[in-house]
Amino acid sequence: MFPSIQQYIENAITGFDEIPVERKELLSKISQYVASKIKAVEKAELIYICTHNSRRSHFGQIWAMTAAAYYGFDNVQTYSGGTEATAFNANAIKAAKGVGFEILEKTAAPNPHYWVKYSADGGVHCYSKKYDDEANPQEGFCAIMTCTEADGACPFVAGAVARVSTPYLDPKAFDGTPEQDAKYSERCQQIATETLYAFSLVKNLL
Repeated sequence: MFPSIQQYIENAITGFDEIPVERKELLSKISQYVASKIKAVEKAELIYICTHNSRRSHFGQIWAMTAAAYYGFDNVQTYSGGTEATAFNANAIKAAKGVGFEILEKTAAPNPHYWVKYSADGGVHCYSKKYDDEANPQEGFCAIMTCTEADGACPFVAGAVARVSTPYLDPKAFDGTPEQDAKYSERCQQIATETLYAFSLVKNLL
């Protein structure tokens, strides 16, 4: 793992105690899904879903894969999707780069594909797509709703065997303001901390 990301993770872990109890209960459902798949010797597939698949859902996808690598779970695969497709937002990309992720653009606009690396040989394929896109798993996955709009628009996610609603405030509200970068970094950190917490519980469930 890149040293800057390793240090970021270690700092994030110190924030576990600040996660509200009711939030921890929701996050534990992700842990239970991952543990159940490990016990069954099956791949744990997580799809992070938001409206535009441009900010929060990408943070979720990236951090879940990074957390799985950090805690040593090699049977986890993460994805993201939206109720519509747009593009991985430039401000979210900037926030991820600030953490230490190496982000390589693989295709051109208007909806570029990126390879987001957390280590020399580990990374995540990120681009905006609908949650039911053929690139995402179609059954047996855990759907994680990262915004209230997508949660309401998708009362039923076909193929999901587990569904967890952990909405986050949208940093988009601060686009073009002096607080923009700070709010994107804040949301990235919150999602990192909560995702790392969920994965930290898995070994105790095995």
